[in-house]
Amino acid sequence: MSGTFVIDKARNGQYYFNLRASNGEPILKSEMYVTRASAEHGIASVKVNAPLDERYDRMTDESGLPFFTLKGGNQAIIGVSETYSSAASRDAGIESVKKNAPDAALRDNTK
Repeated sequence: MSGTFVIDKARNGQYYFNLRASNGEPILKSEMYVTRASAEHGIASVKVNAPLDERYDRMTDESGLPFFTLKGGNQAIIGVSETYSSAASRDAGIESVKKNAPDAALRDNTK
């Protein structure tokens, strides 16, 4: 079973999505979008770019915790991970996005 993209609406009226692994854990969060259609376009971009290792930036936050970003072909960030306790856990998160995103179902909580 692959993952699921979940579209939600923030209190400010904007849209965002999370990619959840098959176990329900969130593995990638989007930026905010003004329209649901824009969020759906972001999901399509994640599906295309997720399998490409060169689209991931492996980083650490200010406190030294590892995380990653996923970029589109235009180098714009299309998703950000949570922080992880180790680089190995972060890398496993990347592999989970690569595995789950291309065939993930869509659940729209805004309808």
